[in-house]
Amino acid sequence: MATMAIAVPAATAATRTGETATIVGAECTNMCVVLASGTMIGIPRILVTGFEPFAGSLLNPTALIVERLAAEGITGAMMRAEVLPVVGGVGPGSARARLDAVLAEFQADAAIHFGEAHTRSEFSVERIAINLRDYRIADNAGVCAEDTPVVEGAPAAHFATLPIRAIVDAVRLSGVAAGTSLTAGSYLCNEVMFHSLERSAATGWPAIAGFIHVPQLEEQFATRPNDAQPISAHDLMIATRAAIGAVMFHLRTMPRGTMPDRHRRRLG
Repeated sequence: MATMAIAVPAATAATRTGETATIVGAECTNMCVVLASGTMIGIPRILVTGFEPFAGSLLNPTALIVERLAAEGITGAMMRAEVLPVVGGVGPGSARARLDAVLAEFQADAAIHFGEAHTRSEFSVERIAINLRDYRIADNAGVCAEDTPVVEGAPAAHFATLPIRAIVDAVRLSGVAAGTSLTAGSYLCNEVMFHSLERSAATGWPAIAGFIHVPQLEEQFATRPNDAQPISAHDLMIATRAAIGAVMFHLRTMPRGTMPDRHRRRLG
């Protein structure tokens, strides 16, 4: 599943020459937002990923996030939304292989990766990805990795480069519980987060990246009850859009020198 979408209010948008992008099924040139000050800022490119269902569940809230965003878009952003397979390693059917293919086509300014944590009651913004694959359960290919690195020879860990506190604050203001989490674990969520940040450090794409764990849906709770509070589909999307909005604001206000020149030329 791969969809690009842009939604820009006509009153605040101006076109300029540049690459073409798909906007709700139509071709148009790359666009700019004109601020009240007259400053013209390029539309940020946002990659959002989720995962397919796993561990016997028929649903995954992050697949719903991708489906809704692909259909509705995000105002003021050029967006790519992608469901990743719950398959580890670097093979052709793996999450990392799919992410690499997407980033080869779509050079994202920000990659916001989402994953399900059915034992959590809030949006958890992860701080650190560790260079470790140590699965508690098998992935969807039946593999249960143990004590192996995500990337051989890479650093032991990467810090998220998304605006963690701003995301937490924005989600809370939307009315949904949110907090920070130290690490993304050692399953596929961590693997994708680490790979994205490792790729960012090596190539500059995505410029910033990180991971958000979300609770299970109310529909899942009915068949998989636990002590955590599930989330409604409505609140899931309200919080997701709040998180993306915080990232977009951060991209547009990053001081010069904190982002590679090629990103600044597009964003400001």
